[in-house]
Amino acid sequence: MHRFVDVLVVGAGPAGLAAAGRLAAGGAGRYRVEVLEREREAGGVPRHCAHGGFGLADFGRPLDGPGYAYRLARAAGGAGATVRTGVSVTGWSGPLTLDVTAPTGLERITARAVVLATGARERPRSARLVPGTRPAGVLTTGELQQSVYLYGVRRERLGRRAVVIGAEPVAHHAVRALRRAQVDVVAMVTEQPRSPRRFTTLPPPPLLTGTTVTELLGQGLLTGVRVRRADGREGLIGCDTAVFTGDWIPEHELARAGGVPLDAGTRGPSVDAAHRTATAGVFAAGNVLRGVESAGTAAAEGRAAADAVLRYLAGEPWPVTAVPLRVEGPVRWVAPNRISLPPPEGTAARPFLLRVGEPLARPVVEVGQDGRILHLVRLLGTAWPHRSVRVPAGWAREVDPAGGPVTVRVTV
Repeated sequence: MHRFVDVLVVGAGPAGLAAAGRLAAGGAGRYRVEVLEREREAGGVPRHCAHGGFGLADFGRPLDGPGYAYRLARAAGGAGATVRTGVSVTGWSGPLTLDVTAPTGLERITARAVVLATGARERPRSARLVPGTRPAGVLTTGELQQSVYLYGVRRERLGRRAVVIGAEPVAHHAVRALRRAQVDVVAMVTEQPRSPRRFTTLPPPPLLTGTTVTELLGQGLLTGVRVRRADGREGLIGCDTAVFTGDWIPEHELARAGGVPLDAGTRGPSVDAAHRTATAGVFAAGNVLRGVESAGTAAAEGRAAADAVLRYLAGEPWPVTAVPLRVEGPVRWVAPNRISLPPPEGTAARPFLLRVGEPLARPVVEVGQDGRILHLVRLLGTAWPHRSVRVPAGWAREVDPAGGPVTVRVTV
């Protein structure tokens, strides 16, 4: 069956649902907006995040993750978008045509615009190249939270002693989930030389900084982890559960399959400030762009992408050329990572985000092109690897469209 819609949104997490709601409302019923989600329920990762901190920017009140996911889905449907769950996109059969497997069978859907909002995932242990015999009891944060909050798994099935590998905010959510399941957290381990204390879970578990997990021990079941300190000392921590946190990677497989160019730093689709990729008619928003930001940030990007889609459907031309952004030194990535000129409507006040690879106290951010400095500022406080630095976008108007790549670097 071959069907046609105006906008096809792939992914029903915060970015996809927020985009769909804005598109359906902004189109005033003129556009058919459809959202495809492979999971059984819409809402994305917040569905299994029982902690608070969601919803203030979107709904003006604090919500837990499931409540936030429910409200986003209800808002998208209420605006007129069609949200379909249990539907998987299997590939492309044209620039704006997707092949889909649904409970009702195979479909082919052609759209005037496609929004990629497929989100991100944590790298599993195998992708982090930690040796061992693949014992049971090794999880990612997402697997842990789904087990505890969606399926009610408790200590009898998870284990009694856990080590959390990571110390970023999501690692503290893992600690909360383990304690909810009545599992003792015997240590948090991070390769970083220090960790921001304001994210510490109370009461805090023992924190080992500058420490790497070098091996998973046990045959069949996990019995412990081998660790190495920065000074070369090694040791063993006995445990029957290990949770790897952070180290996010965009779910970029669909983008790659469609020939959408990826950014080398973020490993997500390369986009400009209007969330336009290098493929005409294809937009991308949310954590598919660069790993992970908060659900509120992803939802805001979804709405920004929707505004750009509406302008595109109304006849705004697709940019023919764009200047790429490149990063140097300790900067891991910057997003957006393409500069379309003139800057798209409504994007002048939207900051660029960048991440560093190590904690840096009061660093200087420099943006330049062909030897010209476009932006130079010293940041207050510390730039952390797990938290984005926001860089104002006013300098983008000074980019020479005929010049070389724009370079973003950080110095101390």
